[in-house]
Formats: sequence, C-alpha cells, structure tokens
Amino acid sequence: MASGPPEADPVEADATAVPFGGTRLCIIVPAFNEGPSVAKVVVAIQSALPSAQVVVVDDGSKDDTSIQAADAGAHVITLPMNLGIGGAVQTGYLYAQRNDFDIAMQIDGDGQHDPREARFVIEPILEQRADMVVGSRWLGRGEYKAPSGRRLGMRILSRLIKWRTGQTITDTTSGFRAVGRPGIALFAQSYSSDFPEVEALVAAKQCGLVIEEVPVQMQQRLHGRSSIAGLQSSYYMMRVVVALVVDSLQWKEHP
Repeated sequence: MASGPPEADPVEADATAVPFGGTRLCIIVPAFNEGPSVAKVVVAIQSALPSAQVVVVDDGSKDDTSIQAADAGAHVITLPMNLGIGGAVQTGYLYAQRNDFDIAMQIDGDGQHDPREARFVIEPILEQRADMVVGSRWLGRGEYKAPSGRRLGMRILSRLIKWRTGQTITDTTSGFRAVGRPGIALFAQSYSSDFPEVEALVAAKQCGLVIEEVPVQMQQRLHGRSSIAGLQSSYYMMRVVVALVVDSLQWKEHP
C-alpha cells in the first residue's frame, strides 16, 4: 500500500462543524473535474445530513470544482496536483483524523451516491456493530444496472476478497462506505493509490476491523464516467487480481 499523500492545506476543521447526534461525522467527497455536479452533491449531503462536515478534496482539477464546492458550503482542500482517487481519499482521512472526527464517510462527487441512503451505511457504526461499512448496489435495493462484463468482474473480485479475508463482499469497488475511529486511523496512515476500494477491504480485515455490507440504492452519475469503464475495466481487473495474489504470497511470507 502507498504511503500518505503530500500535506494538504487547510487541515484545520471548519468552525461550522457540528456533532451528528453526539457523533462528529465527516463526509469526504473526492472530486476531479466535477464542476458540473459537485455543488448539487454538496447541497444534497447538507440536506440529508445537516450536522455533518462536508469536505471536498479537489484532486488537482482543471475546472472550477473548488469554486463550485466552496460556494455550495463545503470545506475544500485543494491538492496541487492530481494524486488519483486513493491520494484524494487518504487526504480526507488525514483531515478527519487531525480534526478528531468519530466517523468518516466517502461520497463520490459525481452524484452516483444518494446521501439519503447514508443513514443505512452509518447505522452499524453508530450501533457499534461494525468498524467499516460498505454500501452495496447488489443486495436487493434499487434497480442499478451495470454492463454484464463489469458484473462478471465484480463477482471475480468478490471471490478474491473472500479468499483473502474469509468474508463475502458483493460490491468490492463501492466507494459509498464509512469507517469509525479505527478505520480513520488506519487509512490516514496508509491507503492504496492503485486499487483503493479493494485493497482497503483487505487491509481493514487484516488489521482486525469488523466489516459489514448493507444494501443501498445508487443513482446514475450526474457527470463524467467511471474511471474503470471500457478497456480500462479489463486492465483494472488484471492488475487488481495480480496485486491481490502477489500481496497474498508476500503476506504469507511476512505475516
């Protein structure tokens, strides 16, 4: 797993951060060239979770992502260059750790994740049933559709994750997830830059975190397209399979 991203300013908590039912909740929104959609996402989060702190991590965007997010009321961290989704998300976890949040939740900046579903993802952590919760589009809620090739890839990744961890996760690439303090500390220290969603599950399990998966409804993107669509999907699959297998062998040699 990659080391932490470069220091990002500002890192101090916004003065408007308020407790979420006694629990301080940080919403991390990684965004790269999401100017057309990020403001709507921020407003939707504020409407669904009015007491949460929304932190948009602008991952070196070339458009007006930072301006749109700030105008919508988010706390914005602007990275000087594009680090990729892993670096942007880890920056959010660093922010959550340094500012003493109890729960950090990821919501994508493209509008795919419905903030009204966030309560289902947060609930197991609030009830102390889990340290990490993943929102799955494949557990029976909603009618989210994906190309058959991508669904096949999801099944392969799910089997690999079960092989590595002993736990079945149906939506291994879902970025709609939340962690409590142990997860915040883990991911602030180290977070994969290549396959962050998949490798984060393996890392969390190996470090003893309890992972739960819950059904959620997801929407079609307001803007942009998946970073692992088309031919990139096949390339991603090959690389992540090799990474999981090789890392597994290394882990057995050096537990």
